[in-house]
Amino acid sequence: MKKKIFPENIAIFPLSNAVFFPRTILPLNIFEDRYIELINDCLKGERMFGMVQPKNRTKNSTEVHNVGCLGKIINFSETSDKRFIITLSGIIRFKIKKELSKDKLYRKFNVDYSNFLDDLNNDVSEIIDFDKDNLLKKINVFFNMINYSIKNNELAKLDPDQLISTITMISPFSVEEKQKIIETKEIKEKIKLLDNIINFNIFELQDSKTIQ
Repeated sequence: MKKKIFPENIAIFPLSNAVFFPRTILPLNIFEDRYIELINDCLKGERMFGMVQPKNRTKNSTEVHNVGCLGKIINFSETSDKRFIITLSGIIRFKIKKELSKDKLYRKFNVDYSNFLDDLNNDVSEIIDFDKDNLLKKINVFFNMINYSIKNNELAKLDPDQLISTITMISPFSVEEKQKIIETKEIKEKIKLLDNIINFNIFELQDSKTIQ
């Protein structure tokens, strides 16, 4: 998909702890009026909108982080109570430039994709020098500690970038931790960051059990 077809002005769905990456799939249950309007409008066009994490709530609105991911609706159904169940496919990350004047219930932003054009590179043949087995062991330890079942054999099949994205999306990391990962461009830096975050969370969980 070429950069020129990506809309510069996009609808945004802020959703806390729902960080979203290129080449991943995100199921969403849409029930608020403003986002039902967003989905209805998207279905009339290119079926694309952006996902970002909220930052702080002010008196008039919710501030959002400035890096998110553009997604395309690849499947949807409408329920009898007028909700939408959709499947969103991640395409490319963006950086928010400015918020646009509001003429809809939902918010729209002007965005720039230029920092993240490598997200469009589907060639995963690049060899990344890191100890994948060791990282998978740490991931397994972490998820066992939070009583969350994962399929290590399925994770092992993922390329490094998909592995980082998947773990970040399904993990109960903080908003700030998830945001740091989505804002990091280089795969090697993302691997290092994910490893540090997992080490920190394992330490915190062990320390918490010791105190109890």
